[in-house]
Amino acid sequence: MEETKKKKPKCKLVGQDGNIFNLGGIASQALKKAGQHKAAKEMVNKMFGAGSYSEALNIISEYVDVS
Repeated sequence: MEETKKKKPKCKLVGQDGNIFNLGGIASQALKKAGQHKAAKEMVNKMFGAGSYSEALNIISEYVDVS
């Protein structure tokens, strides 16, 4: 998660389809656009291991600046 501490890219999730796979994909794309490919892969892996929808959303917000 060292890459994400440098700068979290902004990611507009408000108003998007709330499906967690969709939200994770949008966040992953934002990270990749910011050159944080390793962080994108790490986030997706953690997200898929989450025990709940809320936990997955919290993981996403650790990596991107959700708006």
